[in-house]
Amino acid sequence: MRIGLLTEGGYPYVSGDVRVWCDRVVRGLGQHEFDIYALSRSESQEDEGWVPLPPQVSRVRTAPLWAAEDDGVAYGRRARRRFAECYGELAAALCAGAAGGLSGSSEASALEADRFGNALYGLAELARDEGGLVGALRSEAAVRALERACRAPGALRTARAARVPDLLAVAAHVERALRPLSLDWYEDDGLGSVDLCHAASGGPAALPGLLARHFSGVPLLVTEYGVRLRTHYLAATESSPAVRSLLAAFHGRLAAEIYDRAAVVTPGNAHARRWQERCGADRAKLRTVYPGMDASRFAEAGESPECADPDSLVWVGRIEPAKDLVSLLHAFAEVRKEEPKTRLRIVGAPSGAEGEAYLGHCKVLAAQLFPDEADGPHTVGDNPVSFEEIGGPEVPTLPDAYASGAVTVLSSVVEGFPISLVEAMFCGRATVSTDVGAVVEVIGGTGLVVPPRNPRALAEACVALLRDPERRARLGAAARARAVELFTVEQNIAAFHDIYLEIVSRTPVRRVVLDETGEPLPFAVPAEAHVPGRWTERTSAVVARGGPSWAAGAPVRATTPVPATEGAR
Repeated sequence: MRIGLLTEGGYPYVSGDVRVWCDRVVRGLGQHEFDIYALSRSESQEDEGWVPLPPQVSRVRTAPLWAAEDDGVAYGRRARRRFAECYGELAAALCAGAAGGLSGSSEASALEADRFGNALYGLAELARDEGGLVGALRSEAAVRALERACRAPGALRTARAARVPDLLAVAAHVERALRPLSLDWYEDDGLGSVDLCHAASGGPAALPGLLARHFSGVPLLVTEYGVRLRTHYLAATESSPAVRSLLAAFHGRLAAEIYDRAAVVTPGNAHARRWQERCGADRAKLRTVYPGMDASRFAEAGESPECADPDSLVWVGRIEPAKDLVSLLHAFAEVRKEEPKTRLRIVGAPSGAEGEAYLGHCKVLAAQLFPDEADGPHTVGDNPVSFEEIGGPEVPTLPDAYASGAVTVLSSVVEGFPISLVEAMFCGRATVSTDVGAVVEVIGGTGLVVPPRNPRALAEACVALLRDPERRARLGAAARARAVELFTVEQNIAAFHDIYLEIVSRTPVRRVVLDETGEPLPFAVPAEAHVPGRWTERTSAVVARGGPSWAAGAPVRATTPVPATEGAR
């Protein structure tokens, strides 16, 4: 079958989100054909180019989310009225109240969801019929429609408090988010020709899938390893209350529409699943599929856990404030009081300018908490905390980082799916983690879990494992077995293969797909085309014609059975 893979700010670009996961799925499902429809986030991302693509990728179409040119179409009176009606309904749905099921299910909430969906598809139909949607979304008419909705009776109190700068900010954000509506991806030779749309995230990436379903009946699969609505909530803290309220309503309504129209939604963990259910996703549509990781690179470290330094704690990850290394350093100060020989290795690179500043702060704190120590009056002092990066002389590879310590520590206050924790489990290492995100689900009883921002509890758990090598070995072996069972690339690919077949098997035939000679095809690409052998070409031709040569004539009508009594006469 042909899969339309929808991405935003990731695959097939060299940098971006879920790039590695998408590449593994495409390469692992070589029996299918993939068309990639990618939205880029910046000009620099496009300049970096694409990763090498496997042969099963037949087509790549890209569009920028960071810029959109007005096509210069000026609406006539009828088109202006259509836009005013659709955009007005969209704005009214945003001002009506909480969205995405966050206030519970009610008849009023369902009506507003329908209102939002109808307005969204009305704008998409206007863009397809007339063009000019980018200019219309940027126009004064859009701002005025938003203002009328905010001032209407029954609007939210925070919406009624919106001022002109707030309205301009909301209108600009909505215009950027709705840019996929103006793309030319939805014709029969585009997304209309695929058997299934697979969105690699929610939000703008799933919008083309919604429109392909609306215009052509193509089923939609949505995968979220990080819930986009949650990401928006965390990022919208610096706006005014009116802007936060309206944008939260917009993203909540969009998420609810995506979950409602999708055939299947695959969260990456129970934490994401709870968010999706809270935002209105039907439980019957949810299938948890854990991210697939390459376990082979960690096999050597996992098979020789005895090589680890029994007096070392290891932290591995991206250095940023959310990782709470400050609490880890204070916890390590308590550990040193109980186990003076213990060392802490912090392995990772800073994330952006904020990460650089945070790394500098952590180094200063480490120097204050642990003055350089020396074994004697004639030896050089050494700090028990080291800051290292992958690729250095001490830690040449990522598996070497985990292999260097007996216990791996995670101290985050915010975490989605803890990749570093799974890597430590592949290496057979005992772990101490804070109870955030999907940590408890990933660990599953194979490690110690403590509350976040609690250095004393973190220290006590680390000391308990440092003093009990047999317990460390048992937990490490159990962790490796769990990771190999649940978090490998193979289980991820097998899960999506089954889901693809399940969705297509439940989707009614919506159209006749023709080959280059005008003959019908059962799928966008016949399954026989992927079977090697001399007869492949002949079989494909038979399928393209619609049946074997002996069935080419007129259908044979069934004869009416003769009653037994009549035959006896």
